[in-house]
Amino acid sequence: MHRHPRPRHQPRHARPSDAHRWWALVVIALAQLMVVLDATIVNIALPSAQRDLHMSDANRQWVITAYTLAFGGLLLLGGRIADLAGRKRTFVIGLVGFAAASAFGGAATSSGLLFGARALQGAFAAVLAPSALSLLTTTFTDPRERGKAFGIYGALAGSGSAIGLLLGGLLTEYLDWRWCLYVNVPIAAVAVLGASALLRERPGHAGVRLDVPGAVLGCGGLVAVVYGFSEAQPRGWTDALVLALFAAGAAMLAAFVWWQTRAPVPLLPLHVLRERNRAGCFLTMLLAVIGMFGLFLFMTYYLQEILGYSPLRAGLAFLPLTAAIVAGSTQISARLLPHVAPRALMVPGMLLAAGGLLLLTRLTVASRYTTEVLPALLLMGLGMGLTFMPVFATATAGVAARDAGVTSATVNTAQQVGGSIGTALLNTVAISSSTAYITAHLRAETDRARVVPEGVVHGYTVAIWWAAAVMLLAGLAAGLMVTARAPRHATAAEAVREPAAP
Repeated sequence: MHRHPRPRHQPRHARPSDAHRWWALVVIALAQLMVVLDATIVNIALPSAQRDLHMSDANRQWVITAYTLAFGGLLLLGGRIADLAGRKRTFVIGLVGFAAASAFGGAATSSGLLFGARALQGAFAAVLAPSALSLLTTTFTDPRERGKAFGIYGALAGSGSAIGLLLGGLLTEYLDWRWCLYVNVPIAAVAVLGASALLRERPGHAGVRLDVPGAVLGCGGLVAVVYGFSEAQPRGWTDALVLALFAAGAAMLAAFVWWQTRAPVPLLPLHVLRERNRAGCFLTMLLAVIGMFGLFLFMTYYLQEILGYSPLRAGLAFLPLTAAIVAGSTQISARLLPHVAPRALMVPGMLLAAGGLLLLTRLTVASRYTTEVLPALLLMGLGMGLTFMPVFATATAGVAARDAGVTSATVNTAQQVGGSIGTALLNTVAISSSTAYITAHLRAETDRARVVPEGVVHGYTVAIWWAAAVMLLAGLAAGLMVTARAPRHATAAEAVREPAAP
């Protein structure tokens, strides 16, 4: 009888190759996890950092917005750089730069140095994230393996916020807030060694052109607008500098749009935005994250400064929010999206999130976590989970192969920019409302111990009202603009999807 020895030997040759690819996935996911968790790890450390570096209440938000602004504003350019210089090289440069910026931030002796380090972190994250996603796509070409790889990658990236909150609490409580930045150095070092050994270099495309004017106009306009929001509290909304910043930001963003119609290789091809469903998804994401990032900032201070939670306990208090986001996304949206229209998930999701925020408007200095904070966090998380998954899926559905990368990057840009604007705007609203309340109610110095905490909480609740209104606007945008049908009932062309960046 003729024997076939090949099946016996084939697995032996396949195993090293498989192991090589899956270890490469670990390296790629580790880098993405570092980028994602850094958006939240400093939240828990922020009260300690503010006291240590003597930041004002108006300026504290720059610890968050400097990172998200640079990340979101330069993300599209970062993708082009990866195409030009090669994905592995860009990946390693991003890791080294991110680690150096983290070390610089951890050693910061003033608030300005910390803000600068956070902006550098965001800039290198904008280079690192697109190259990581590209490496994942080119490493796993088999459809079955690719699906599994993207599932693992998405799970790690999706859990980054929870890991960041928990790790931030542990490091701040048992070491120092500076370790929330220093921790990136050993993580990046491991990822660099792994990338050097496991990832294959693919040469860049010499013909790729960088739209530097577009990046300067877009990022500069966003910085001017966010800076205007932050200066509105100490100076007033009608101050000449504040109005000049808003005017300059609007002019630069308008110039950015004009330039994208003229640039030889535009940073953001405007035809990506012209499709109604895609534009609706971008707007929904932008508005939804405005409310969400404000919530993180206020609840961090409320739990630690008003309720007296330790940094670790505050980090643990946020975990139900993250668990609800994951459950809403994976157990509800992912199961229902093939059968229902995307807006049938997005609109209820935004209504649930707005309902959670409205519960938080009832906070007082004596509120209890289990009865008044926890239900709101669960509603908020469930609503965001219902919304995020269909936003990513619908925004990237039916996109031409040449536009898949820029479309995914644009969704992430909307996410980061929304976080920047939301943190700056709502922080200004909260401080202005707190100041007005304290001024109106403080009769004597003996009242300060009572009135000041009440004023601070009052400012938070006013800002949360604004956040709830923005969430309702996000639901309205989804309901009116996202008219796509359920994927199972769509045409074959509409059903084509490229993997979206988590």
